Order: sequence, then structure tokens, then C-alpha cells
Amino acid sequence: MSYLKFDKTLMINLQESLSREILRANQKGAYHSTTIVDCNTRKYHGLLVMPVSGMGDDNHVILSSLDETVIQHGAAFNLGVHKYQGGSFSPNGHKYIREYSMAIVPRTLYRVGGVILSKEKIFSRTDNLIMIRYKLLEAHSVTTLRFHPFLAFRSVQRLCRANDNINRHYDGVQNGIKTCLYPGYPDLYMQFTKQVQFKFDPNWYNGIEYPKEQERGYPYQEDLYVPGYFELEIKKGESIIFCAGDKEFETGYLHELFEKEINTRTPRSSFYKNIVNSVHQLYYNPKGDDYYLLAGYPWFKVRARDLFISVCAVTLVPGEYDRYENVMRTAVSALYRFIKGGESDPVIHEIDSPDVLLWAIWSMQQYRLKEGLEKAREKYRDIVEEIIKYILSQSHPNLKLSDNGLLYSNGRNKAVTWMNSMVNGQPVVPRSGYIVEFNALWYNALKFYKELNDQVPMDRIDSLIASLDVSFPATFVNKYNYLYDYVDGPVQDWSVRPNMVIAISCEYSPLTKLQKRAVLDIATKELLTLKGLRSLSPKSGGYKPNYIGSQYDRDMAYHQGTVWPWLMGMYISTYLKIFGRSGLSFVERSMISMEEEMSQHCIGTVSELYDGNPPFTGRGAISFLMNLSAILAVIDMLKKYDIEYK
Repeated sequence: MSYLKFDKTLMINLQESLSREILRANQKGAYHSTTIVDCNTRKYHGLLVMPVSGMGDDNHVILSSLDETVIQHGAAFNLGVHKYQGGSFSPNGHKYIREYSMAIVPRTLYRVGGVILSKEKIFSRTDNLIMIRYKLLEAHSVTTLRFHPFLAFRSVQRLCRANDNINRHYDGVQNGIKTCLYPGYPDLYMQFTKQVQFKFDPNWYNGIEYPKEQERGYPYQEDLYVPGYFELEIKKGESIIFCAGDKEFETGYLHELFEKEINTRTPRSSFYKNIVNSVHQLYYNPKGDDYYLLAGYPWFKVRARDLFISVCAVTLVPGEYDRYENVMRTAVSALYRFIKGGESDPVIHEIDSPDVLLWAIWSMQQYRLKEGLEKAREKYRDIVEEIIKYILSQSHPNLKLSDNGLLYSNGRNKAVTWMNSMVNGQPVVPRSGYIVEFNALWYNALKFYKELNDQVPMDRIDSLIASLDVSFPATFVNKYNYLYDYVDGPVQDWSVRPNMVIAISCEYSPLTKLQKRAVLDIATKELLTLKGLRSLSPKSGGYKPNYIGSQYDRDMAYHQGTVWPWLMGMYISTYLKIFGRSGLSFVERSMISMEEEMSQHCIGTVSELYDGNPPFTGRGAISFLMNLSAILAVIDMLKKYDIEYK
């Protein structure tokens, strides 16, 4: 039985099925995403969405969808689903769905009269290629399949409008055609594993709507071009494969390729395997020997902070050491280029953010905790030393060392922390001055640096640590025994935020155990949910728990009460250090709550954030690296207590 399985009752209920999305991606940044009934609800959805060389950083929707039609005795039954103006759906192919499952690949089972048709989709790991395998399981008479491809050839940031500028020309290729609507785009090859007839019958389908964009206050209607249709007969028990990609394939090889791709997949047969499978969707190897981790889908690119926070857990917990080595080799090279020459990286964005160097050292410390001091010393002592010296020399443009040992960063006019939403060119949360997690990470970095050099006298480092032992608690611990979020001159920010939990979760801390316990208690009372930690306490001013509405409304709410699962990893690590085995029942309940998300929002993965109030609805990006990382980190913590997830 499939771990992820949805029956007819849910599938035909569009209110339920349209809220559930799927994602399949390769390591080139291309992907396939839609809903479980194959009705696109976002401008980011499509059968084949891919980067296009020379056309910017955005992905491009090439093939939006493929409508299948079953024909028997001259009667046509269309399996497609599109939303049009006025809330109407046409055709209504979802009513023929009997079951949807995702054991290894997404599989939809249709029943049309006496016809039972299976559809399985797989996205190639190495090529910009979507493959769909159809198998006729049952039929009592001759059955014909017809396929209408809906073409877009547009950026994910734009929408199509019917126009006369498209190139309607197509050429025949092996068992299919190739076509390209606009200059600058690659040809789209659409092929089958058996001979197929293509009927050129060009039409624009006008007024297709994307309700997710409508909810977000964006333009949400577009017109899609259908050049005609493919048609072929299929026999009972026969399988055929349709493929669409940016190059021609030898169609006789597609059945073998489909099986080969299946054999490389992690089965989605458990919570743990779903998380690992979802992480695999985020590996990014655009060319050569450079390897990265995307921050999330469908709109995020590679971000330095997200990469360093996540890389250890997502690679080392599943035992994928080669992937760890590849990603860190690429990232450390980028760090050296920034430190030595001030170079930004063309792929790893935001490497100049003031806390990224501190998170980088934290990441290397996570490796030390997992693999031991000697290995960490051999790999990372030099780069840690370079980072520490760089900060001490006051070379960073927005990270300045004060006489009291604390680091100062100016975030009044530009967001400099992970709480990075901006409105009208100004940060929504203007965290500036002595920022609590920056300075906790700084203290931790200095102590880790000493650990890597335990035989070397370090008078200046010892002096700084001694200063921070005094200045950190004096600056951040307030009279209510939690931590100010930031202190900037006379400004002390009293907002109860989860950044203080990041501070107490560090391996080395200038706080006492009692002070950590007090901070944890406040976080538990005001921030904790079973989906993660709120970004702001409901008792603090400006609490906005629901991430809904226009872009402005969502930006204002982004870090003002929404729940972020990645912070749960920081919370639980501290919780278990304080409570040990007595805290296990709570941790297991948290994991059960996250396991529930496997059948919600984007199937088999975890959303970027959640509303701050019940029912804690998933919002934002449909799959988010740091959240997957936190879950794997917690799974690793539980191993120490003989609790295994497999």
C-alpha cells in the first residue's frame, strides 16, 4: 500500500484536491509542478519548466499542460482540467479519477466506462525532460488516446496573451514533432514510443485562470496556444510513453530510461524517505563540478545563509557524504573569493550578508559534531581562521567589531538578517545594531576557532571571549529573563522573537543554564506551535499571523507572527539538552505534526511557512530547504535516544 494515497472522494472534490500540489525537479534547475488533478493553479506550474540560457535567472514555462482524451465508439472523454472565468472548470477530467498515489512516482488511475487507464509521471534527473507513461489496464473495445499540448514559452514571472507573433511552424521528428514559439527559446520536442499522428489544428485557449495568483493579488489570467493534437491507438495491457524536452530522444530507449529513472528514486514509503526525496529535488548542478542547494521551489534560487544552515543535515544524516563534499567545496571557494577579493558569487546569492560568515562557521561546527574534531580541523581550520581574521580586521562592509567584543551591523535601511522582507524599499523588521543571533554566533565561532587550535596560544581570542562573557548577557538579557532581539544605542527591542532561541541553541554560549532555561520557557509559552516557532509573539505589537492577501499584506506578515519550521530544530536541540529523555514525548509529537504535512500543500514535502494561528495552514514556497534540514536534524538527534526513522 502506498504511503501517500488519495481516493476518489478527495480527488473529485476540487476544494480539497486543488490545494495539494506536486513537485518533481532535476539538478539543472528545471521542474514539473501542478496539482494532484493536473489543474495548474499558479503561473509557476507546468509540465516542463526550465531555465533558458541567455534569458535571465527566471525559469520559463515551456509546456504548460497536456490534455488527454479517451475515445471509444466515437465518444470522447477529456481527462484535462482548467479553470476559467466565473469559477467554471472545463473540461472536468477530475471526475474520472479513481485514485492518486505517490509510491515512487506520481500515479493517477482513471476510469472511463469500461476503460481503466494508468498515468505515471517522472522528471529526468539529468535532462530537461518530462516523461509520462500511460498503460491501458482494462478496455473492452478499440481505444484511442488523443493529446492536446498547451504551450506557453514564457517566464514564470509573466503570463501569455493571444498574439500573432508566435511561430506556428513545426517539424516532424521521430514519433512526434518539434516547435518553438518565440526567438531565443530552445525547440520543444514532443515524442511518443510508438508511431503517432499529429493533426495541425492551431487554437488559442483564452482566459485560463490561476487562483493562487489571484489570491496573491497578481495578474492571474492567460491564454495558451495549442498547435493541434496527437492521436494513437492503444491496446489492453499496452504501455506508451510521451516525453517532452529540449532535445530529441531516441524513442526506442524511453521505456528503458523510464525504468532507470525509477530505480534511482528514493521511494516515498515513509516520512523519513519523503524528506530525503524532497531534499534530492533541491540539489543544483547547472554545469561542471560546482554543486549547490536551492533554497526552495518554485521561486527561490541558491542563498548562502540557507545553504550553510542546511547542508550538514540534508547530506550527512542520509549518509550522502559525496554530496556534502561537493556542496561545501563549491561554497568554501565562494567564501574565499569574497574574503580575499570582495567578489560576489554569480550563483550563491547574498554571500555578502553580514551573518553569512558566522553561519558558515556554525555549519562547519555541525560537521565537527557529526564527524569529529580531527576531520573538522583538517578540512576547515584554514577557512575558519580566514573568516575570523577578516572580521577582526574590520574588513566586512557591514559587520563591525565594537570595543566590548560585540558585532554591530546596520540594518535600518536594508534588511540584513533572515527576517528580510522589505516594503517600499524599507525593512519591515529593521533589526539593527547588536543583533542577538549575530552575537551568539560570533561567540560560538570564537570558541570553535579555539577548539580547532587547542594547542596554539590565542591571547586576543581569549580576551574577546572574556569580554563577551560579560557584554553579551549585560546587553541582551532583560529584566523579564528573555533576550532583546536587538540593541541599537538607546533602542532595546523588546519583541519576543525566535532569534533568541537561535542564540541559546549554539554549542557555545555566554549564557548560564538558568538563563537558557528562562529563554526557552518564554519561547515555549509565546512562540511554540507544533509546526515550528512563531516569528513574533501574539503578545508583541504588530502580530500578524496570517500570510494571505496582496504582496504588501504578505510582506507585512512575513516575519510578524508566521510560523517557521526550521526554527523548531534550534528549539528542540536546546530542549533535549535541558530535559533529556523527559522531553522525548514532546519531540515525537512535533514530528507527528510535521508528518501530517506530507499529504498537505505540496505532497511529500514541507512548506516555507505556516499561519501563526490554528489551523496553521501552509503558505509560501511549496518546498523549503531549511525546513527539510531541520526535520532531518531532529531525526538525527532522536537516534541518540534509540528512536529511528527509516
